Amino acid sequence: MREAMFYQQEGEGGRVRCGLCRFRCLIGNGERGICSVRENREGVLYSLNYGRLCAEHVDPIEKKPLFHVMPGSRSYSVSSMGCNFRCRHCQNYSISQVERNAPIRGESATPREVVQRALDNDCGSISYTYTEPTIFFEFAYETARLARQAGLKNIFVTNGYISREALEEIAPFLDAANIDLKGFSEEFYRDFVHARLSEVLESIIEYHRLGIWIELTTLIIPGLNDSDAELREIAGFIANRLGPDTPWHVSQFYPTYRLTDRPRTPVATLRKAREIGLAAGLRYVYEGNVPGEGGENTSCPSCENLLIKRYGYIIESDRIRDGLCPDCGAAIAGVGL
Repeated sequence: MREAMFYQQEGEGGRVRCGLCRFRCLIGNGERGICSVRENREGVLYSLNYGRLCAEHVDPIEKKPLFHVMPGSRSYSVSSMGCNFRCRHCQNYSISQVERNAPIRGESATPREVVQRALDNDCGSISYTYTEPTIFFEFAYETARLARQAGLKNIFVTNGYISREALEEIAPFLDAANIDLKGFSEEFYRDFVHARLSEVLESIIEYHRLGIWIELTTLIIPGLNDSDAELREIAGFIANRLGPDTPWHVSQFYPTYRLTDRPRTPVATLRKAREIGLAAGLRYVYEGNVPGEGGENTSCPSCENLLIKRYGYIIESDRIRDGLCPDCGAAIAGVGL
């Protein structure tokens, strides 16, 4: 447990206003915020999950998914319990969805220990992932500072609901992020996520403004966010507000948690989404959760020759040299290519 960052006392009765994410919860004494891991104790807000890791793995960086950040490298991936979203289709609900007053589970670790484990496992980065990194911000922030000193990169895999002030604080140490853009309607975000699309879009633009490399992921759910119109809106937002070099991952949904009445996403729908993205001017659009379909490869946007061939999280060949296409010399956008 650690005193939280980004809060202030407000009014009488010991209430505090949390400023970590865009919900900006007003929390009464003895109560927790929406994330269920930040608790007000007599006017002091505490992070209950500080240094309590519920998941810790060495992953290929492609699993985040990040296809344009140090391809083929390994990322030391850590997580703590809790989330500020309530997605009905959450794949990690057993660690993300915490009951309001439930105890916070996890193995104790310090930021220095995490950095050393990353180095010992020959990782090039640390990823704050599996649940929402914003809600274990204090631990991620302290770890990221030490990781930068050790020559490691830092990655958020996030829902994009961090407050502007918190993002600005960690931005100097954050190299890349994969941000979920779960749909493109306020209704979808309200009914299936319990959040606001407008706040996510503002956050994504803020990541871009701060110079953090971003890749976006949209889980395509049949009948909910898979219409041609909605996919065109997402692709247009990426192309116009972030630029055509921003990768977009369109991934296959499978029934889970509280959304089991929808089938797996047809591969044809993913192909359609990819075609829509490319037609909107995006240079890098990838199909996710369908290994071997061909939509995972990176081609040169100039000469169209194959540069990186993938099968799932495995890179079978990588022809990019010093960030350039070896055939035509075109620059390939990314970090550490």
